[in-house]
Amino acid sequence: MRVAYLINQYPKVSHSFIRREILALERQGVSVHRMALRGWDAEVVDPEDRNEQARTSYTLQGGLGSLVGSVWRRLRRDPPGLWRAIRAASAMSRNGMRPWPYHMVYVAHACRIMDWLEVEPASHMHAHFGTNTAEIALLVKLLGGPGYSFTVHGMDEADNAARLHFQRKIGEAGFAVAISGFSRSQLMRAVTPDLWDRIKVVHCGLEPDSFTPAPSPPEQAPFLCIGRLSPEKGHLILLDAFAALRRDHPEARLVLAGDGDLRPEIEARIAALGLGDAVRITGWISSDQVRRELEACHTLVQPSFIEGLPVVIMEGMAAGRPVISTYVGGIAELVQPGRTGWLVTAGDPVALADSMREALVLPDAARAELAELAVERARVRHNVDTEAAKLRDLFAGGGKQ
Repeated sequence: MRVAYLINQYPKVSHSFIRREILALERQGVSVHRMALRGWDAEVVDPEDRNEQARTSYTLQGGLGSLVGSVWRRLRRDPPGLWRAIRAASAMSRNGMRPWPYHMVYVAHACRIMDWLEVEPASHMHAHFGTNTAEIALLVKLLGGPGYSFTVHGMDEADNAARLHFQRKIGEAGFAVAISGFSRSQLMRAVTPDLWDRIKVVHCGLEPDSFTPAPSPPEQAPFLCIGRLSPEKGHLILLDAFAALRRDHPEARLVLAGDGDLRPEIEARIAALGLGDAVRITGWISSDQVRRELEACHTLVQPSFIEGLPVVIMEGMAAGRPVISTYVGGIAELVQPGRTGWLVTAGDPVALADSMREALVLPDAARAELAELAVERARVRHNVDTEAAKLRDLFAGGGKQ
């Protein structure tokens, strides 16, 4: 089985779950042709990402001239197919996320991919994210390419479902993938009921050797929050909760792992709350550094306002760390209050502080039991080999399991 994988930018630090999925498929005998719009010139530190970069074909690498040349070849070989793609892209530009010229560029990307598929045919194309990559996969099909599917990840996609034309994208696809039951329900809202059975749940996965509890955290280990420094991640609420916690536990520490546009406001809030000696911001970190930060913390705190299902929560539980998070998205499908962590109402600093206080004074025996349950739940739901096997079967069956 040969499958073409299409991603907007690849490799990318935040897309390590896609890399794991591709490698797991290859372990199961699927040949994967990696395709991306951009990423050939990105600086990558991880050796596995460097290897993936060398194995990926990039539609934009040859510049505008290569795209124009691909459109011209398609015009000479299959004018009706090109016209079908142009009409479809024009239709999806109406009330879309981007204006009409962008969608014509998507047609050019699809023509470029068709050049590759004529040399190395694929039985199926799978895109990650329901945005421009899903549209390009649809256009490739209209140009005479293989059937396609795509994975939807974030709540931003669900919130913009009408503008992303999921009714058409799922209607033309063999199937669509949601990363959680909640994400599936949001896609079901966006399409007519006759398409619901095309929406399958395949979880993001971790490597089998990830499900190993880290050693017990050291004395005065910090709380840890991992993610982009942006408003929807709830960092400002976390800082308010942490300041309240510190009134009773002045020894408490907090690490914010990540970077982003909200960093100046976060740094200002840290200063205003007098937390400069207790909060550390790491900036962007690699996957290896994520593991080290998880091993060094005693509790992972993800106070998001909106989410699909954060991979970092899977990673934290796989490392045997308790998780404090919120009742949003698919998080409650993984984190079980009283068994593997705590869930609180999003935006509530008092409830968040109370849960952090409970985590801080949790007896060692209770923490060990929680760690064992967390590792097992993550292993059952998020083993990448298990999830990749689901995808392989879907690719082979055209969406039928």
